Amino acid sequence: MQRVLVMGSSGSGKSTFARGLSDITGIPTVSIDALFWKPGWVESEREEFQRRMTEAVQQPRWIMDGNFTTHGAGELRRQLADTIIWFDLPRSTCMFGILRRIAGSYGQVRPEMAEGCPEKIDLEFFRYVWTYRQQQRPKLLDYFQGLRADQSLVCFTDRAQADAYLKDLARQQNRASIH
Repeated sequence: MQRVLVMGSSGSGKSTFARGLSDITGIPTVSIDALFWKPGWVESEREEFQRRMTEAVQQPRWIMDGNFTTHGAGELRRQLADTIIWFDLPRSTCMFGILRRIAGSYGQVRPEMAEGCPEKIDLEFFRYVWTYRQQQRPKLLDYFQGLRADQSLVCFTDRAQADAYLKDLARQQNRASIH
């Protein structure tokens, strides 16, 4: 595992998982949101975002947290990734996740976000998460169709599975460092 995509709905726990995976493996994280957003929640121009993502994916090791399959070097990221972690969680879990996140960090810039993008209440964002399974999930399923046989797709349908995955990986890492 050297180049990992962590994908799924907002509020699913992607960023938390990516940080945990990075802590265990030492592989650096790359937040796609931090590359996309400019201060004040201004979107990057498509070409600028494409350039930033292309530079990031050319690194030898990364854990990328986020989606953007149709632009932002989406095809190149899929081609270079050896592992894709997919959070396929229920809408209720993701909605609760974003509400809890907003309550805990309102007005603050989260570690995985671009400077100048504090947590806020955004009804359009709520709608995006609410309709994610109907509108965005099919796009991810299509994206996954392009994976090769030598790439791993790991799917979590609840957060307990993700937590167990990280605990098991940490145990494996500890055993390997003892020997």
